[in-house]
Amino acid sequence: MAKRYKKKKKWYKRLRNEYRLVIFDNQTFEERFSFRLNRLNLIITLFSLIIVFVTLTFFFIAYTPLKEYIPGYPDSDQRIELYHLAIKTDSLLYAIKQRERYLDNIKRIISGQEVGNEMVEPDSLSVNYDTIQLRKSVEDSLLRAEFENQNMYSLYLNETEQTPEVSVASIRNFNFFPPVQGIISAPFNAAQEHYGTDLVTQPNEAVKATLDGTVVYSGWTLETGNVIAIQHRFNMLSVYKHNSILLKKEGEFVKAGEPIAITGQSGELSTGPHLHFELWYNGTPIDPEEYILFN
Repeated sequence: MAKRYKKKKKWYKRLRNEYRLVIFDNQTFEERFSFRLNRLNLIITLFSLIIVFVTLTFFFIAYTPLKEYIPGYPDSDQRIELYHLAIKTDSLLYAIKQRERYLDNIKRIISGQEVGNEMVEPDSLSVNYDTIQLRKSVEDSLLRAEFENQNMYSLYLNETEQTPEVSVASIRNFNFFPPVQGIISAPFNAAQEHYGTDLVTQPNEAVKATLDGTVVYSGWTLETGNVIAIQHRFNMLSVYKHNSILLKKEGEFVKAGEPIAITGQSGELSTGPHLHFELWYNGTPIDPEEYILFN
């Protein structure tokens, strides 16, 4: 027993015996590199490298297109092609049955027998959809409730809402988006034919659409420079003048808050970088300050 214990102990110690690996220059025998190691550390290092290599190989094969090069593994294109071939095969079988039925009827006509009118239909054509009952699941009810709660607090008007007329008083219920944030330099004054509000802003400020709508005009005039006009629902029109750059073209649909132009001082009537903003309802100008906060 003592000898066997010595052998086991000696074998165990042999794994922990340290060795020194030295690399010499072949010509000068100068020591270039050396480090200590033992058998146990070498075994652990080799096993670790093998585990890392196997793991990387598994991930490369499982999550990259390399798996398609493995023999016997079908790729996605082959599966799609097999699906279409299965559908085509089913259609061909049904066509063959029709052809056989047609030839059988011809034989019966020639022999003076009665013609069979029954036609064998595939299972997909013999389904009675009137007997299908749709039941609401718990997941479907939760999804419906989540969708309805999202629309309940929407900032935009309901697209399916059908309201023939909107009064000026109800315009306050609209959620106007400020086209820019700035200081009002010239307010709305219909008596002086100033049908909008002038807003002084920083140069190259983004001008945003105040409501959802369609761009009905995007062009340049001598007096007001680059002008863009958007037609909204309920006969509401917004106009943005003296821009340096126009970002939208006529016919494009824009959402509220979407950039449509860049502020500037284009046009003969401009005295500095600002935005002239107008709101028109049923062909009549209205004061934007009554419905929008600009600062």
